[in-house]
Amino acid sequence: MAVRAVWKGYLKFGAVSCAVKLVGATSDADKVRFRILNRKTRMPVKSAYIDEETGQVVEPEDQIKGYELEGGDYLRIEPEELKKLKLVSEHTLEVDATVARESIDKRYLEKPYYLVPADVMAAEPYAVIREAMETTGAAARSCVVLYQRGREVVIEPKGKGMLMTTLRDHDEVLSEKQVFGSLADVKADPEMVEIADLLIEKKTGKFDPSDFEDRYEDALIAMLEAKKAGRKPPKPAAAPKRTNVVDLAAVLRKSLEQEGIGKTAKGRSRRSTAKRTKAA
Repeated sequence: MAVRAVWKGYLKFGAVSCAVKLVGATSDADKVRFRILNRKTRMPVKSAYIDEETGQVVEPEDQIKGYELEGGDYLRIEPEELKKLKLVSEHTLEVDATVARESIDKRYLEKPYYLVPADVMAAEPYAVIREAMETTGAAARSCVVLYQRGREVVIEPKGKGMLMTTLRDHDEVLSEKQVFGSLADVKADPEMVEIADLLIEKKTGKFDPSDFEDRYEDALIAMLEAKKAGRKPPKPAAAPKRTNVVDLAAVLRKSLEQEGIGKTAKGRSRRSTAKRTKAA
């Protein structure tokens, strides 16, 4: 399947540059989508811009962007004025700095794009830049204009190519202190932590996105299929009952038994108790 480039330009790393293009790394094309219908006529309806004063529909050719001022006034912005804002980064990904890949705070990562050579001539310099970042463990910081907005990005090697990810602004990310600051300092019981360790070890697997399951989407498709066939929609699975945990240790041990690792837990718990007694 041919993929459409959302941006074309140049990747510039010092004196080295090459023609590149961006391809979206994600897609929601397979998601179920709904149209809004008129309940009475059962026909689709469409959205429209309505003049707040006259109540009349404003046609596209009569629409213009406006910046709201105090007092309800607006600065009118013509399309030509926006086009004149030619930023250097509009068609150039110039590397401003490099950072260690493991130092990137994942909270700032927003949307990924594949960065690929735009032509045969770009293949060699592209490969040099990619390989250099791979061997040094670095990611490149840059900025680009996408969809009429300047965006900070990071570029890192990905397989035989490179991945560019747009970043959220600093003001968009809440500090953990704002959320975790009011949490009480709770010291976990070492024995219960050890039991939880066993559960984690038992459930350890590989990060495989092909195993991801959208249960809501599956239920939605099942409902639509049933309605098309004139059948009653399947009953949703019962939600698990909510219960307050009174004895956390008992709940953890029960979880171990369900996973078939009860004996191991007892043996390890005894060793843990012995270590704590000896240390005491």
